[in-house]
Amino acid sequence: MNWFESFVLGLVQGLTEFLPISSSAHLRLTAAFAGWQDPGAAFTAITQIGTEAAVIIYFRKDIGRIISMWARSLFDRELRHDHDAQMGWLVIVGSLPIGVLGITLKDAIEGPFRDLRLIATTLIVMGVVLGIADRLAARDEKGGRHRAAKQRKTLTDLGVKDGLLYGVCQAMALIPGVSRSGATISGGLFMGYTRESAARYSFLLAIPAVLASGVYELKDAGQGHVAWGPTVFATIVAFVVGYAVIAWFMKFISHKSFMPFVIYRILLGIVLFALVAAGVLAPHAGETAG
Repeated sequence: MNWFESFVLGLVQGLTEFLPISSSAHLRLTAAFAGWQDPGAAFTAITQIGTEAAVIIYFRKDIGRIISMWARSLFDRELRHDHDAQMGWLVIVGSLPIGVLGITLKDAIEGPFRDLRLIATTLIVMGVVLGIADRLAARDEKGGRHRAAKQRKTLTDLGVKDGLLYGVCQAMALIPGVSRSGATISGGLFMGYTRESAARYSFLLAIPAVLASGVYELKDAGQGHVAWGPTVFATIVAFVVGYAVIAWFMKFISHKSFMPFVIYRILLGIVLFALVAAGVLAPHAGETAG
């Protein structure tokens, strides 16, 4: 991998990590369309450290408050009922599913799951799921002719059951094309949470999983065609771009629906299926390309 490739892939990672369109799928597709070699799961996991650093800085006040109250609650029983202390435990509980499945499915994640036909399928299916979830949220918020608007839940309503369900949704993102934010936000909307609450918890929940995955994959960095230098450069690019995207996205969802992302996912999936069917792209394009 040369420096130009690492810049483009870092840019793609930063642009797509927080949007419900799947950053891992876009890294895979960028390499396939450009005729580059698939950067691989290790490169993807490490560059995600950059975007998670953007999350940590953007939500630094929330994260600092949660960690402080959670740590203090370990020694003070009265603080265990505090919302921030409970959020600390809920993030830990919600991280368990992806931790277990990430280790169990490691070989599949690095191999069969990167098939372009599977990515096309998950892009379309999760696009439809996100669209349905978004419509349900809109219906509750606006009400109807014979139906009053319904108050949706916020993070103060989050409990262990919902935290685990969020975690299961996040674990689905181990398959490229699903999207970590897309799956968890969809799950949150189906459970009755507001768009902003679903997105906020999605981003907080991703921190332990992404950092753990990135650190775990460090042992494979610099091997094969992806050297350390380009990997670090891509991670820095992903951080800078990711911070700008998350700031924009949190403002966007406060008054807009997810339908533009739904349409994009479905169209991209259809185009990808067409290209594979026409023989323009092989299902494993890029995996052995120079």
